[in-house]
Amino acid sequence: MNEISGTVRGFVEEVLNQGRIDATGKFFWEDMVEQAPFPGQGPGLEGLKDVLRGMRAGFPDMHWRIEEQLSEADRVVTRFEWTGTHNGEFLGVPATGRPVRVWGVVIDRVQEGRIKESRIIMDTLGLMMQLGVAPSASRQ
Repeated sequence: MNEISGTVRGFVEEVLNQGRIDATGKFFWEDMVEQAPFPGQGPGLEGLKDVLRGMRAGFPDMHWRIEEQLSEADRVVTRFEWTGTHNGEFLGVPATGRPVRVWGVVIDRVQEGRIKESRIIMDTLGLMMQLGVAPSASRQ
């Protein structure tokens, strides 16, 4: 593991898995840019923290696992999976009590030890299907 992938791993463990949202600034610049923002996400570090608080409120037992990670120069690509139980409102969906398993990929650009830009691609449709708010495909 190199320094830039370690930055991402530190964020996953301390902020996402331990729920220490206020520690996000250790891993991201104040003026960080989310290239593919979450619905309603505000700008910069505070916007990211708001999204993370919303995810933690919706899935209090949320746990992220890094499946694969590649880095080159100042970029880190991380394939991940997260699990949790939908015990709070999330994206306007009231708590269902359902367990979820969600995959995704995030591309981060690290500058001087902290993430400056991020682009997350997550299976949001699959998440909504698991919550029962989007129809799932059925075979005839």
